Amino acid sequence: MFKYSFGYRSKVAYIFIGSVIGVISLLYTNYLARELMRKEQFEIDLWARGIALWNYIDPRSNTEREINLSIANNVTTIPAIMTDDYLRVIEYMNVPKEIIDNPAKLRSTIEHMCNSPDRQPIKIITPEGVELTVYYDDSSLLKSIIFFPYIQLGLIGIFISFAFITFRSSKQNEQNRVWVGMAKETAHQLGTPTSSLLGWIEYLKSMDIAPEATDEMSKDIQRLMKVANRFGKIGSTTQLSRVDVLQEVSRTVDYFQTRIPKNVTLRIEKSCTGELDAMINPSLFEWVMENLLKNALDALQGKGDILVWIGVRDKWAVVDVKDTGKGMTKSMYNKIFRPGFTTKTRGWGLGLSLSRRIVVDYHNGKIFVKESEVGKGTTFRIMIKKA
Repeated sequence: MFKYSFGYRSKVAYIFIGSVIGVISLLYTNYLARELMRKEQFEIDLWARGIALWNYIDPRSNTEREINLSIANNVTTIPAIMTDDYLRVIEYMNVPKEIIDNPAKLRSTIEHMCNSPDRQPIKIITPEGVELTVYYDDSSLLKSIIFFPYIQLGLIGIFISFAFITFRSSKQNEQNRVWVGMAKETAHQLGTPTSSLLGWIEYLKSMDIAPEATDEMSKDIQRLMKVANRFGKIGSTTQLSRVDVLQEVSRTVDYFQTRIPKNVTLRIEKSCTGELDAMINPSLFEWVMENLLKNALDALQGKGDILVWIGVRDKWAVVDVKDTGKGMTKSMYNKIFRPGFTTKTRGWGLGLSLSRRIVVDYHNGKIFVKESEVGKGTTFRIMIKKA
């Protein structure tokens, strides 16, 4: 389950507000575009009639000529072509002359002008009975208005995405600071009782007690000190050193060998000989191995097998942790690495999340579910670049 998550309602509110603004803008701009389209159709109709009647106006009537000329000159932004029945150009405006002089380009332009159902050619009959046809296109202003809402929607989408990412990043940074503070405080609180326990171990060694018991107790105390040290390093700069991965993994497996249930077998296989060096932080890398082995033990539920395989893949040192536990579906492969996600009744769901951060962020490596099948088990893979 998720114990920590980004506010679902906040995300819905952002999306809803952005969608409402976008829809209102789109509807209003569409209304303006249609009004402008009707205005341009009216202007083209006037222009066409003015051109058709130009030669039939009484030359002595200056008023009629001025009105007609004013109508023709006011239509300055709309591309239009007037032709006769034989597609011969009678008049044109706002269309390049090279298109008018090229029959193929002219026909292509006229076909484009006829493509829109909102732009029907205008038929004009001259006083002589000649039918003229006017083809026209949207003005640059109308085209801008038509495309503007889509640009606006894109900008709104970018704004919402930016706001969401910024808010989530701020939330994550705040949570990270809380976790770092808790981790350092935990390390501090563990320090005092651990030191006291070391003193009691030395006292027990001076008494007549089996050395095996005190040795195992010492190992557990050393483990507690390592845990405290790990918590103390969270949020600090990670120091990497050249370490033999084979030896580091073997040490962790050996520690678990004496602490697993009797019905669980833990084996280690090495497909390479000699040393397998990589730049790692031993304490943090050991933490990752412990998390994977603990998860494997939880999946087995007291009975089954765990195999730790160490090998090389090109430039990578590879460690596989395979169990015969309950397994998982593919949909869970990425979810299990999210902070707060856990399928257990206890725990904070941070083990695998911390493991991914240690491997990916601190070691520039990879950690992922290699394979898993419900009822048969899971294999986790760690990949660290060789030194």
